[in-house]
Amino acid sequence: MKEENASETEAQLPVRQHLLAFELKSWRRDIGFAFAIAIFIVVFVVQPVKVEGTSMQPQLVDQERIFVNRFIYKFSDIHRSDVVVFWYPKDRTKSFIKRVVAVPGDAVEIQAGSVYVNGIRLDEPYLKPEFRDYKSFQKIIVPPGQYFVLGDHRNSSNDSRNWGFVAQRLIYGKAVFSYWPFSRVGLVE
Repeated sequence: MKEENASETEAQLPVRQHLLAFELKSWRRDIGFAFAIAIFIVVFVVQPVKVEGTSMQPQLVDQERIFVNRFIYKFSDIHRSDVVVFWYPKDRTKSFIKRVVAVPGDAVEIQAGSVYVNGIRLDEPYLKPEFRDYKSFQKIIVPPGQYFVLGDHRNSSNDSRNWGFVAQRLIYGKAVFSYWPFSRVGLVE
């Protein structure tokens, strides 16, 4: 009886080795595939970006790390309140991050720090009272293919009030997720 059990165990050994080798090969393939997909996503879909400056406080702080979706605007429009990353119109070697407050065709004006788009005051819950700039800005119409952007920390933001509109071709992504520091992990809204 013991000889029969021993021969069964010896006969099963090559089968188990074959199954183990097959399993390891499957794992290597799956890990390689996942790695290739991750590289594709990082290279073509999302881009890690470091926020420099305080113009988007309190939503984003200096030295915060975020992911920017570089692919989204190939399939959808840029909307009001999107936090976008773009090449600075006056120096295309620098990138800025700001909030879109007016899209092509909108009439935008600022009265004593309140933004009006098409005659309606924007509700801006992301703006802290101490970050408001109470200056006014006369009404202008946003031209086709252009966007009017503002920082959330209005009294320290270099934005469309200073240098004008941002062309759509200069906008290369939408800020979507903050990943560093850990205390600030979450969606960018």
